[in-house]
Amino acid sequence: MLSKFLNALAGTRLYPITDRRLSGLSHAEQVSQLSEAGAALIQLREKGFSAREFYSEAEQALRVARTRGIKIIINDRVDIALALKADGVHLGQEDVPPEAARRLLGPNAIIGFSTHNLEQARQAAKMPLDYVAIGPIFATATKENADSSIGIEGLQLARRAVGRLPVVAIGGITFANSLDVLAAGSHAVAVIADIWCPHGQAIAHTQRLLHHT
Repeated sequence: MLSKFLNALAGTRLYPITDRRLSGLSHAEQVSQLSEAGAALIQLREKGFSAREFYSEAEQALRVARTRGIKIIINDRVDIALALKADGVHLGQEDVPPEAARRLLGPNAIIGFSTHNLEQARQAAKMPLDYVAIGPIFATATKENADSSIGIEGLQLARRAVGRLPVVAIGGITFANSLDVLAAGSHAVAVIADIWCPHGQAIAHTQRLLHHT
């Protein structure tokens, strides 16, 4: 049976993430451009807004997504995902535990979880998750105080550790290295900077990644 996460990807292997600072666009505008390029599942990531501001932006982005059949995952904020009836949430190591998020959001929500080393990946395999994100695979500038990169070898080890759970590689993923990352066992690649930089090229960059992966 196809997992909820893989089903939401709708045959693609690209998991794009919004970034207001890099894109210079609202989350709704980013979702519009990503959907125009062919993305099926998008994560809304916002580290600079208050909860109220992020709620407002996410509400507008969801409105765009619903008209286009796009699935939306909210980064970190289980409360916002619940309030807006988003399709799921992506949690970090310091966020609400996945078990609590599952109780709040229910069995149909897509829940993902970030891991940064082999032991965290092993622990994630025991949690009520729909996918595990592993990284950073390569050095990345889109996250402050990022963990050390684990490389292709680390991805392969973590992939084996999580068993049947779908794996998303994140951190420094580009058009140039995406095929190597997928060949190492990742089910999808999460991309931020290679989509939004430089400004104005998001649709073309997303299409290129979608067709490449």
